[in-house]
Amino acid sequence: MNPQTKQYLHALLNWAEEVESKIKATEREVDFSLLEEKMTQWKEEINHYLEEDKDISQAVMGKIQENGQNLLDDVLLSRGEPNAAYVPVGEHKLPPLPYPYDALEPVISEEIMRLHHDVHHKGYVDGLNKAEKMIDKWSESQNGQMLRHWMREQSFNGSGHFLHSIFWENMSPDGGGNPNGILAREINKAFGSFNRFKQLFSQAAKSVQGTGWAMLVWELQSGRLAIQSIEKHNMYALWDVIPLLVLDVWEHAYYLQYQTDKGKYVDNWWQVVNWDDALQRLKKVKT
Repeated sequence: MNPQTKQYLHALLNWAEEVESKIKATEREVDFSLLEEKMTQWKEEINHYLEEDKDISQAVMGKIQENGQNLLDDVLLSRGEPNAAYVPVGEHKLPPLPYPYDALEPVISEEIMRLHHDVHHKGYVDGLNKAEKMIDKWSESQNGQMLRHWMREQSFNGSGHFLHSIFWENMSPDGGGNPNGILAREINKAFGSFNRFKQLFSQAAKSVQGTGWAMLVWELQSGRLAIQSIEKHNMYALWDVIPLLVLDVWEHAYYLQYQTDKGKYVDNWWQVVNWDDALQRLKKVKT
């Protein structure tokens, strides 16, 4: 087994243990015994492959990821939380990638994925945790300047963390193609056709000045899809919307591979878009 796969499996185990600890800390009269049994089986499966220390196929890796995601969905639904587990102030964690670091090659290189996830995303998680703790501290004082500073840090780092968490899930080594189901229908309704949507989204991504994101969002106020571009992680954002599909166009997302050719990065990115993830996000909004 190569070191990258081994590191990824260990990250999944750490993630599972964090989920288990949150289950045990839940103050609700819910029987988690079946879920805990499934979690144990999943961890045993991962440990089995780690102990064998042999190369595992992409299909096996995909099954491990699928079982883990299904298990997490069951846990959150049982807790009555359809979107996310409760996170105490200052205790956000870096989520593991839903695939190996090299899974998106040749569209996005392993080197970029490692740097992007392990360094940049982790930096936003650490920054958010610090900001939340400092807000808690300075909210007890009369120093409005310091409170304002940490509120801004919370906005920047928190948006960076949350957007990256969506970004990883929005991509897949089996991605590409076209959307289907209700997502395809809403795209046609809002933009006229998928090709027109793809053109507008790509233009929005390429037009971002400096650092930022392009996003397909659901506008709660107007009941339809829209495209939004933002600078940094939080500037010129449109409120009361739900992000469904996001594209990071900060230089750290592509420069090591594409240099200054952001347009080529945007065009190639469509090959790894996980339309099923975007579809599931829309279904949560619509139900």
